[in-house]
Amino acid sequence: MKIEIEKVTKIYNKSEKSDHIVLKDISFSIDDGDFVIILGESGCGKTTLLNMLAGLELPTSGKIYVDGQKISGIHPSRSMLFQQPTLIPWLNVKENVAYGCKLRGDTQKLDYRVNQFLEIMGIAGFANAKPNQLSLGMAQRACLARALVGLPDALLLDEPFASLDTFTQAHIQEELVNLWLSEQFTAVFVTHDIDEAIRLGNKIILLAGEPANIKDIFEINEDYPRDRNNPKFKEIRTKILEKFKNSYLAKRSLL
Repeated sequence: MKIEIEKVTKIYNKSEKSDHIVLKDISFSIDDGDFVIILGESGCGKTTLLNMLAGLELPTSGKIYVDGQKISGIHPSRSMLFQQPTLIPWLNVKENVAYGCKLRGDTQKLDYRVNQFLEIMGIAGFANAKPNQLSLGMAQRACLARALVGLPDALLLDEPFASLDTFTQAHIQEELVNLWLSEQFTAVFVTHDIDEAIRLGNKIILLAGEPANIKDIFEINEDYPRDRNNPKFKEIRTKILEKFKNSYLAKRSLL
């Protein structure tokens, strides 16, 4: 799935007399099969941008196109994974994973697909468990399986591993990369963690400023898995930190 963002601005009305400009003149493109990271500090508008890519919100001005068609709302070809697990408590894991597909009438080989992704995510043994019987990591694996079982063209992820412990986070990150490499979907991943951004993405969109705009775009062509002790990893990290520092100093000079 190819996504094009053209001069997108998002404004929220705080009151009748004042507006809050979250994002201003955002333009970039995502090629089919890219793993793009939207990186920025908390509150800079990353989730707002992701919501617009999902069709949950619309730009105040500007346009977003998916394969040449303007986004006007949500669509099953773009699946989203949120920060916290969102499982239906009275359904078991297998029923939760199948739920969205059943609602859409997408039932061809659904049982096979559900079992396949439960196996891939390492939770096949918990297929009949209820959400309250799962650890946070297993619940997020179930949500990832649900997001992928419909075979979407694009997977949108909003800091999905931020609340997990370091070991679980690293394991699911590796699973996600392997799934992306094998299934060849387009991925857009929001994070404020520089190391996570470098570990996962082949392109990093750096957002900063008030209102936020694009400060830089980093192309990363390193093989997976990526080691944070690798000199190239450290070099990219240093460049991103320098951009953040310059943006912060520029913002302070305006105060």
